[in-house]
Amino acid sequence: MTSTANAPDSAGAPHHHQHKRGDDYGELRAQLATLTTEAFRPELSDIDRLPTAEIAAIMNGEDATVPAAVAEQLPAIAAAIDGTAERMARGGRLVYAGAGTAGRLGVLDASECPPTFNTDPSEVVGLIAGGPDAMVKAVEGAEDSKELAADDLEGLNLTEDDVVVGISASGRTPYAIGAVEHARARYGALTIGLSCNANSALAAAADHGIEVVVGPELLTGSTRLKAGTAQKLVLNMLSTITMIRLGKTYGNLMVDVRASNEKLRARSRRIVALATGASDDEIEAALAATDGEVKNAILTILGRVDGPTAATLLTASAGHLRTALDNSRTTD
Repeated sequence: MTSTANAPDSAGAPHHHQHKRGDDYGELRAQLATLTTEAFRPELSDIDRLPTAEIAAIMNGEDATVPAAVAEQLPAIAAAIDGTAERMARGGRLVYAGAGTAGRLGVLDASECPPTFNTDPSEVVGLIAGGPDAMVKAVEGAEDSKELAADDLEGLNLTEDDVVVGISASGRTPYAIGAVEHARARYGALTIGLSCNANSALAAAADHGIEVVVGPELLTGSTRLKAGTAQKLVLNMLSTITMIRLGKTYGNLMVDVRASNEKLRARSRRIVALATGASDDEIEAALAATDGEVKNAILTILGRVDGPTAATLLTASAGHLRTALDNSRTTD
């Protein structure tokens, strides 16, 4: 799920940045001062003196503003999803690239696609600056390297059918921008830039820019809060709606769910029941005839076909159950 890059590969980056001159930091500080996500909230400067319940209420109020900020970006999000689904239907992959919280959210979304939608782990991939170790601890300097992002993408052998999503709250993280620039220039891949500041370098570098401006954080610059929530909401949409477009669902049912444990086996039976209204005995027989494949089992019941025919119909419809069902009825 994560990149194979590890901390030693980026050894040059931290070493270089440890020796930045003061004026370089002055420039970076000036840059950060212009970012909404880094802005200071003087009215919250005494928050540490408030009762816990009051702090929680303030924080909850802040979080409540995030969906409205996401709503403003829905046209851009929808356009990015349509572009993603179009390429994935041709066999392309969805690749997330980010550092720190943004990178972790990408890895999280990627890792949840196989159990939810029965995708292969290679279809939705999360790259995090600094490699797998960075999931649980900071890898110093990794986010500052565009070259590291290019190296991580090289390991995936991208094509123009792939989609690369750079994720960065600030919209200035070199790793995320580097991933988008490299994917676009070198491979002609579709690129999406997800940030939480307007007029970001990341959005400018991408085919589709999504800028969810959530405003200054409760803790100054702590972008794992509102910015992180906003990114999670957008990534949920990107993967889920893309999978809906790819036929991974039937209505709002997860018909491609992989029954890998007891809870999911029970859920599989419930999904077949909700889709078909069949009796428990019919459901068990259908799942037995289709090696436990929920989508195939539903098709055998609703289309009145046997297991092998269901598999053939689904292959012909590229996995779209509604299309396969229509085709089964026309061959009656």
